[in-house]
Amino acid sequence: MINRRTFSKAIGLGTGAAAVSLGGLQTQASAATASQRPSSAAVPTVPTIEPGSHTEFSTLKHVKAGVLDIGYAEAGPAHGPVVVLLHGWPYDIHSFVDVAPLLADLGYRVLVPYLRGHGSTRFLSRHTPRTAEQSAIALDVIAFMDALKIDKAVLAGFDWGSRTADIIAALWPERVKSLVSTSGYLITDRKAQLEPAAPGVEHNWWYQWYFATDRGVKTMENVDERIALCRYVWTLVSPNWDFSDATFARTAEAFKNPDYAAIVLYNYRWRISLIEGDRRYDRYERRLAAQPSIGVPTLTLDAALDPFTAPGDGTSYRNHFTGPYLHRTIANIGHDLPQEAPTAFAQAVVDADHLSITATVGGTASAARHRLDK
Repeated sequence: MINRRTFSKAIGLGTGAAAVSLGGLQTQASAATASQRPSSAAVPTVPTIEPGSHTEFSTLKHVKAGVLDIGYAEAGPAHGPVVVLLHGWPYDIHSFVDVAPLLADLGYRVLVPYLRGHGSTRFLSRHTPRTAEQSAIALDVIAFMDALKIDKAVLAGFDWGSRTADIIAALWPERVKSLVSTSGYLITDRKAQLEPAAPGVEHNWWYQWYFATDRGVKTMENVDERIALCRYVWTLVSPNWDFSDATFARTAEAFKNPDYAAIVLYNYRWRISLIEGDRRYDRYERRLAAQPSIGVPTLTLDAALDPFTAPGDGTSYRNHFTGPYLHRTIANIGHDLPQEAPTAFAQAVVDADHLSITATVGGTASAARHRLDK
């Protein structure tokens, strides 16, 4: 999920004590390093809804993209500004089942793809290695955008989805209008991952070490046991979320993908250098090893009850973001932020989009003044 070294101070579930307190459904999230909203009166306010108001997507589609046949949900007008929402582990597209209609009602075209190894997404060839380097997943999303003829989109995610969006923003910024990154800068530094972290952090990462063992592999390769493990993870990383059996079961269907175990095990083992990556991705991983900065307009979110959230209102990763920037900490919310606080997440997407508009207008005005000065 999150880079251990980046969050080496995030010990236990007590990190919420350092967070900004927010009331209600978190629509008035705090911006720790900038004004609360982009400076535009035209920024719409997302309607407040109860989490769990929606239970399914009305439209599910497939598209061949790169090495995959990607299953995805779509909502909103076909010609609206595009938002791509990216889920994490152990979750699926239903993390955004409430967020998508909120954005669609505001005129956005919302796309929510299953990542490789999840749900209805399948590899096109049985000969394609079932690898899951961070750059491979990012390239899947680029291929997805290419297949749908989308030049540029707002990217928003959490967990694996945040990492994927961060990578695209860092390596292919021309494809990103703006970024919403839950838990901040998540591009994995494999060299840093070789160093020990604080005991509490190592404890939070128990499943990563479990996946490094034969016992963990056997659990992941047994469908029933892997589903039980994933449910347990939900309870640990979202301690205040009283999700129903039906809510979990709906997402657990995505864990029955025939490549699920291979992809998850590969990803976590690769991060801690137990296995080497596919050479075709080496050039991208070399660039990511340098921890490149992100210059696109960005809004970062921290979930106060997520055990992987570092204290300090984003200060531990702030220097990685060099463009227009906002930060918010959402109180009383755990790891699956978009599903636990859909209004706050949707508002972050809207505000990030308008942050990019403000930046563009500001840049145009600045360029015009420069021309006049000359």
